Amino acid sequence: MTARRDAVERPVDRARNRSAVRRRRLIAGGLLGAAAIAVALTVVLASGGTPAHLSNHVTTKAGAAAARPVPNRRRASSFAVGLRTLRLIDTSRTITLPDGATEPRTLITYVRYPALGSTGRTDVLGAPAARADGPFPLIVFGHGFDVTPDLYRRLLQSWARAGYVVAAPVFPLESPDAPGGPDESDLSNQPLDMRFVITQLLHDAAGAGPLSGLIDSAHIAVAGQSDGGDTALAVAYDPRFRDARVGAAAILSGAEIPGLGPFTFPPGGPPLLATQGTADTINPPGATTEFFDAARRPKYLLRLLGAEHLPPYSTQQPQLEIVERVSIAFFDAYLKHGSGDLRRLALAGSVPDVATVLAEP
Repeated sequence: MTARRDAVERPVDRARNRSAVRRRRLIAGGLLGAAAIAVALTVVLASGGTPAHLSNHVTTKAGAAAARPVPNRRRASSFAVGLRTLRLIDTSRTITLPDGATEPRTLITYVRYPALGSTGRTDVLGAPAARADGPFPLIVFGHGFDVTPDLYRRLLQSWARAGYVVAAPVFPLESPDAPGGPDESDLSNQPLDMRFVITQLLHDAAGAGPLSGLIDSAHIAVAGQSDGGDTALAVAYDPRFRDARVGAAAILSGAEIPGLGPFTFPPGGPPLLATQGTADTINPPGATTEFFDAARRPKYLLRLLGAEHLPPYSTQQPQLEIVERVSIAFFDAYLKHGSGDLRRLALAGSVPDVATVLAEP
């Protein structure tokens, strides 16, 4: 039976119903069962171009991304944020419309990138890119069920402002505008969507289009919230979907994809940042505990005390700012290898009565 969840910003009674559905999905998938992690803190020292095809067969190369040499980067302090909208069409796979017809999987993808101009300028359509400071690492972000990437725009803007190209596709059947309404049963198809977006953006960046020369193909991260977090987790670690190009993963209130069964985290997999609200009833803390405990080092868990499912990643302060600072420090540490970034991560995530960090480097 297809499980459904209403958008988080809908009325409270519908949100409660969605929470119950999500818990049933997690139980069915074997993702609940671990208790919430105890409070702990370990301070660490230490183009819209030509459509491309992506085979349904996934080749696993565990550890390849982690083995890449990483240069020391000069880090610009901050950037303006440019915005482009790409229409990426995967002709190798299809969706089924309500009338039974099929069409290729189309992913409208919002790409934010470091741009020239004042750092206060944000989402400037077609702004000139800050190419002299590039190329920049790529982060591909997955949205949650029945919402769009726009809900997370402040978080995504913060990443682009910090020197990342940030691509946020709209999943074709989980968005509010999906044909016939959002359908969560399509979740298991989304990891290949995310892989396809990576492939297409690298293709475009290697060409002569607007993304030309902007993306550092050797340094790629995936991230996502809720079902988008499930998607990113699969792309980073699940042998059935693993993309060896991924060098870091940030999973925001996510879980293993329900119904597919658990998987074994590969040796040499990318570093993990997991975040979790302790009052989240949609993806309860036990869902994050399940995959965090199974993951290999290095891994970091940001616990947002008393926070719910979506607000810390969209509007709630100071939680949103904490997520921004911790995630940027994490990406800087593992995609840019800047000095002191892990110290920044630990300090940014240690806020009395608001947040704690568990670090296992």
